[in-house]
Amino acid sequence: MNAVKPFVKWAGGKNSLIPQLTKYYPLELKNGKIQRYIEPFVGGGAVLIDLLQKYKIKEAYAFDINKDLINCYNVIKNNVEALIQELNKKEKVFLDLDNSDRQKYFYNVRKSYNSYSLNKENDVKRASEFIFLNRTCFNGLYRVNKTGKFNVPCGKYKNPTICDASNLRNLSNLIKNVTFECGDYKNSENLINENTFVYFDPPYRPLSASSNFTSYSKEDFNDENQRELAEYYNELSLKNAKLMLSNSNPKNVNIEDNFFEDIYKGFFINEISAKRMINSNGKRRGKISELVITNYEEQTIWNTQESSITKMIALA
Repeated sequence: MNAVKPFVKWAGGKNSLIPQLTKYYPLELKNGKIQRYIEPFVGGGAVLIDLLQKYKIKEAYAFDINKDLINCYNVIKNNVEALIQELNKKEKVFLDLDNSDRQKYFYNVRKSYNSYSLNKENDVKRASEFIFLNRTCFNGLYRVNKTGKFNVPCGKYKNPTICDASNLRNLSNLIKNVTFECGDYKNSENLINENTFVYFDPPYRPLSASSNFTSYSKEDFNDENQRELAEYYNELSLKNAKLMLSNSNPKNVNIEDNFFEDIYKGFFINEISAKRMINSNGKRRGKISELVITNYEEQTIWNTQESSITKMIALA
């Protein structure tokens, strides 16, 4: 089977960071002692997909508050051929149109998508609209307004891949034993014990007011929410679960900003190099650092490359 990729473009997606994140996976996962994995903010699912391909995961659970995203995962898991059929139809129609008619087709699909809400499980039509919009909208950005309506404009792609049938089939096989649920990250609590690895990839804390442009749902995730998540992280650490969390590094813009050092005091805070993928100004799409926070020390051979500098925050 070819390597499986995320089926959506996703702001903050971790696919390009997998080589760096791998070195922070717990040793107990790598040696087979941990076989339960939980991802409370699954998003594009890059880490989930990576783990399922590399390790013996007996149980996996993925959560997200984006009900349409979870619907897509469940449709891919349970009804992938019907989804491929719908996407093929959309791809054939879209690619045969000129630029002007592509715009009209895109906005018609967006209008349809925004005209109703998901009200049943495994909704193939809804999933096909979600994936079509993701593959053809500007920068592959998923964003909704305060009323929950998808509002990203049409992109300008010459030949977008709307239906990657081979990858969808491979992904379907890969996630057959994964449970996908729409819900808050705290819904994962009762599933977590000392034999669990949990990876958190929450909405990032914006580096500036102007960078806070992406809303994956109509709810915001502010500093108070970040603090609540840190408290939850601490509670799970007391269960002796292995925990890893990603977030932005405020020191990219303010070296004195110790927000994450304060709320994750006592844990290991690591820096990795990332590329800013979404910015309206192309000149500002460059390398920055992001944080990877664990409740265990990195257990592989230490790598002294600039792209991965490890430091420990003193225990309280």
